Amino acid sequence: MTLAAELRALYESRFPQLPAEARETMERAAQELADSGQAGRALTAGARAPLFSLPSATGRTVALQDLLERGAVVLTFYRGAWCPYCNLALRALQHHHDAITARGARLVAVSPQIPDESLSLTEKHDLAFDVLSDVGSDTAKQYGLAFDLPDDLAAVYDRFGFDLQRVNGGHARTLPLPATYVIDRDGTIRWAFADADYTRRAEPADILTALDALD
Repeated sequence: MTLAAELRALYESRFPQLPAEARETMERAAQELADSGQAGRALTAGARAPLFSLPSATGRTVALQDLLERGAVVLTFYRGAWCPYCNLALRALQHHHDAITARGARLVAVSPQIPDESLSLTEKHDLAFDVLSDVGSDTAKQYGLAFDLPDDLAAVYDRFGFDLQRVNGGHARTLPLPATYVIDRDGTIRWAFADADYTRRAEPADILTALDALD
């Protein structure tokens, strides 16, 4: 089954179970985000990848420049461990981790969560790749991915108990669009996926195809 099919099945099983008011708020916010054109402002293929140095779940500092010195990088942005669609996508990437590394690439995931939350996620899903903390979403902003939740959706998330104020280190309102980049070792983005719809993610098979296309 493709990741897209798994994500669709997750949506169809979970979304109808939510309270009607929450569903209406989430659908309205999703449409407003799509209409805002945010996805169109995200960096795409051909752009230079902004460099960053971010703390990992295990306390190390991971710099994009250091990773690129060893080969291509697959960089994926996700919303947080509280998001079931993110968890499903990260598990799919873990399933393809060996195939990614076999192509000489490094996989790293970035979210606005504090390192302790990233560590819990890493341990829960037994992730073999670095999970980095972009508290404040400065890196996501450089990639054109950061946006602020509207008040009504933030209130829904509070009622769900996500506690974004805590897990995002005081930056509860700012999240990244789901996005994945294949970055060549010269720092050029060669393939990009970004979508305003949080239920859609880059297909691992497409990531592998993009890696195969690198010189």
